[in-house]
Amino acid sequence: MAHLKIIPFCLALLAPLALTAAETPHLAAQGDATQLIVDGQPFIMRGGELGNSVAGGLDPLSATWDKLVDLNLNTVVAPVYWDRSEPQEGVFDWTLMDGLIAQAREHDMRLVLLWFGAWKNSMSCYAPNWVKLDTERFPRSRDREGRAVEILSPFSANVLAADRAAYVAFMRHLREIDSDHHTVIMVQIENEIGMIPSARDHAALAQAAWNAPVPAALTTSLAAQEKAGLLVPEFAQLWSTHGRRMSGSWTEVFGPEPASAEIFMAWAFAAYTQELATAGRAEIDLPVLVNAALIRTLYEPGQYPSAGPLPHLINVWRAAAPAIDIYSPDIYFPEFAHWTGLYHRVGNPLLVPEALRNTDASVNALYAVGQHDGLGFSPFGIESISGHAQRLLRDSYDAIRQLTPLLTAHQGRGTMRGLLPPTPAEQRVPQRVRLNNVILEVTYERTSAPSLADGVINESGDTRGSSRLPAGGLVIATGPDEFVFAGIGAKVTFHSETPGEIVGILECETGRYDDNGEWTNLSWLNGDQTHQGRHLRLEPGRIDIQRIKLYRYR
Repeated sequence: MAHLKIIPFCLALLAPLALTAAETPHLAAQGDATQLIVDGQPFIMRGGELGNSVAGGLDPLSATWDKLVDLNLNTVVAPVYWDRSEPQEGVFDWTLMDGLIAQAREHDMRLVLLWFGAWKNSMSCYAPNWVKLDTERFPRSRDREGRAVEILSPFSANVLAADRAAYVAFMRHLREIDSDHHTVIMVQIENEIGMIPSARDHAALAQAAWNAPVPAALTTSLAAQEKAGLLVPEFAQLWSTHGRRMSGSWTEVFGPEPASAEIFMAWAFAAYTQELATAGRAEIDLPVLVNAALIRTLYEPGQYPSAGPLPHLINVWRAAAPAIDIYSPDIYFPEFAHWTGLYHRVGNPLLVPEALRNTDASVNALYAVGQHDGLGFSPFGIESISGHAQRLLRDSYDAIRQLTPLLTAHQGRGTMRGLLPPTPAEQRVPQRVRLNNVILEVTYERTSAPSLADGVINESGDTRGSSRLPAGGLVIATGPDEFVFAGIGAKVTFHSETPGEIVGILECETGRYDDNGEWTNLSWLNGDQTHQGRHLRLEPGRIDIQRIKLYRYR
């Protein structure tokens, strides 16, 4: 009979500490935005994701907390491993999770827990040994040639039942130890689900599903999403190209493989995930996200982890998995503005749970919360960040911490923008941003810097790293002709949309916000720092907060 194994020492560590709240963390609407509510207050996640194996030992983890606190994190993203949590079927050991939660509480830190269950980066590397070794009971997916791959089949009822039972036990234990404290504010199910190296599973169970008609639940949901204006353009075009059919085979409704094969697998993975999400939320109703490994340019399904919650498949995932709150990108590619834009649409809030920890992470965090009302940002391998990347992320998170009351008050109001260079190439003309009847023309200054933090390899293939410090930030329109800027390496001039009207700088200052949201002036900048009133300048090399008042004349 299954039983729950709890270590008494860990229970002692989980005594109530500073983090207590009356209500479970949840998502709420504000205007056109979605906010994460923690302890009854809007919360912006200043996160960092631990390397996959760091949470596998409490002693090594204990040595990293001072660094995480110094980085101004308020949230740590960390895995919970199925194989370590259920070493024997039905026998659960939550020692690692209990210790992680206890250490987080000691440091007034929140947690987002990642369930490394059936799939992690497509593969089933964190499934327990008793699952891996019993291939008859827990079948693998198979490629086009019929060869088994290290991916548990989402079509197997046995795989689903075992994963769901473990996930439910995880969420039940979380309710028992954390429902009064809410150290854990969100849960991610699986990690970077996807099918590779074939676009779809060719095992017998999968082939039977492939030969069956497209489920009516899928096409009915797609029609409803289309009527509500919630189909993403690329999916709407694909479905329309093939006649917007409401029934038929997968190729009849969605066209030839590999595109239809990816949709088929997305439906299977999402339906599987829905089972876990629904069962888990019955234990403790925390916000739930799923994440995706992104697509390299010109790759076809099967050449990347296909069928995950990718931008062009969000409608399929929504149809099959309504219990999922957030579809998130893991961004290692340089086109940060492009990918965040694809995820912040059709009602999906933006959360970046995993990102490259280079120097650009500092401005990417500011951009995400400014441009997209982002719920949070989290570089991967946070314990290994160093050098300029560490310093700049710490200062960027400090700016977000100071600005959080202002940011959350302006979410959903259309009064904020993110600032990032439009392309990696040389900027030939200023970037134009329109906000509160003012045209902001922005140019970016990127100064020289060493290689990427600790030699991490960029997914773009550039192992040499960034040659320049970042540039970018955010701007908030706090009133008529009044703005708050935060960022680095950006020069901004101001223009009127009214012909013949000139916009000048009335006052410009740098300073800090205290914990009560009160502003302290550090320096007036109306002289050389604004080029005698010509522009606002966020200096290269350091994160700064500035307030500016404009005036108009002819």
